Amino acid sequence: MNYDYIIVGAGSAGCVLANRLSADGTRRVLLLEAGPSDWHPLIHMPAGIARLASIRRLNWNYRTEPEPQLQGRTLWWPRGKTLGGSSSINAMCYIRGVPGDYDRWAEATGDDRWSWAQVRPWFLHSEDNTRGASALHGSGGLLGVSDLRYHNPLSEVFIDSAVSAGYARNDDFNGPDQGGFGLYQVTQRDGMRCSTATAYLRPARGRANLEVRTGAMVARVVLERGRAVGVQLHGSKAVIEAGEVILAGGAVNTPQVLMLSGVGPADHLREHGITVHVDQSEIGANLQDHLDICTLDGSTQKITYDHLNELAAGLRFLRHREGPGTSNVAEAGGFVRSRLATDERCNLQFHFVPALLDDHGRHRLPGYGYTVHACYLHPRSRGRLRLRSAHPAQPIAIHANYLSDAEGHDLRCMIEAARLSREILSQPAFARFRGKPVLPEQAITTDAEYAQFIRRKAETIYHPSGTCRMGKDARAPLDSELRVRGLENLRVVDASVMPSLPSGNTNAPVIMMAERASALILNETRPGTRPPGE
Repeated sequence: MNYDYIIVGAGSAGCVLANRLSADGTRRVLLLEAGPSDWHPLIHMPAGIARLASIRRLNWNYRTEPEPQLQGRTLWWPRGKTLGGSSSINAMCYIRGVPGDYDRWAEATGDDRWSWAQVRPWFLHSEDNTRGASALHGSGGLLGVSDLRYHNPLSEVFIDSAVSAGYARNDDFNGPDQGGFGLYQVTQRDGMRCSTATAYLRPARGRANLEVRTGAMVARVVLERGRAVGVQLHGSKAVIEAGEVILAGGAVNTPQVLMLSGVGPADHLREHGITVHVDQSEIGANLQDHLDICTLDGSTQKITYDHLNELAAGLRFLRHREGPGTSNVAEAGGFVRSRLATDERCNLQFHFVPALLDDHGRHRLPGYGYTVHACYLHPRSRGRLRLRSAHPAQPIAIHANYLSDAEGHDLRCMIEAARLSREILSQPAFARFRGKPVLPEQAITTDAEYAQFIRRKAETIYHPSGTCRMGKDARAPLDSELRVRGLENLRVVDASVMPSLPSGNTNAPVIMMAERASALILNETRPGTRPPGE
């Protein structure tokens, strides 16, 4: 079968691309997803996130290599392996970042089309915000964005405590100013998760020109005479042909597919017996992620989600789409521009969870309590990905290299984030709820003690990116239209293309990039339009 476009990966970007590229009915589009369909009910009930981590078939379940700066620990990296990808298993926080993030992308790419002024319309184009349309929000888009229908009383206590500590209250982190504390808006519609599979793929599934295959792992892109001509699936020798191949597997899978296809560091590929088509040393390099440290306190009152009556919450959700079942669990949070910030942007982000959360929720702690996540938003440390073998089913080796920057700036910012977490939890508003400290287990005060705590307990907050960066320099794997340098008919559209991390969660920016990329591919100049005469 011959297709106009083959999209590899039905995640946050892939589902958007499938919808937009098949919209006019004239182009044949094939969407390939290695995981299963998104039928599982815990995907669609927002609070199901607490149980999704244990469902292995919906998760790639990656682990890093031993991290030298984190006591040699290997960190768990969950990534969605189902229709919707990580948008089907994430905490649904809708955060775009700030204008400075995208203006820096424009500078890195030499292309003003990635500036805030020009990406803002694509954010608004995707958005269907229950608050309605405004200069900074969209209405009528495919992606449902809404206020939480339910939140735990402790989330309000957290916000009040942050205000007591001297920080602003902020009702819209995507508004004129990101700084301050408040409740997150979430990618939900009518109290249910609105993944990209729900928002973009479901409305397009009936199109005769769109084919979706699950359980289809791509082994390699087939390259002939400097161009992509199709893909091969794992376990098959047949070539599925296409006019253009678009990789949308994410910051881990996409570089792996490229390397297996012969695009990457030449010496490394030859080590695994892979024929080199393009010697590109930065495929798999420039790996960035937000490292996160959790501060936990016990609660004297049994109002947290630690021992929630899941049956009652589930029935209430099914009947009325309300109650704790509609919670994204990470309900409140905030952004701070600390004394260590080096530019105009907030450099720290917080998420509050009204439950005890250790090891991504996989380590169930006794009793009741609450958790503050804190991360540094603009890490200087860079990691890399390397093949273990030429076998497609063998997970790639992840060297995240957290806290490895020569100046030690990342660690200092993480220490500051942990200190601010404790400062907020120590405010009077928490007094009637505050039990014993859980993590760290006892009071700590010095930088050395905080550094040791971070090295012992810090984990990812799920934002890997940058491993196929776009840039104006010849070393960048992609140009500003997301085309792989040195090849024709091959693009990348996912978090791997980001030159640098945005100031916040990465799901909304990836959806925007897929909207923007669809327009670039279709030669549209702005949302819903094409150049005159076409």
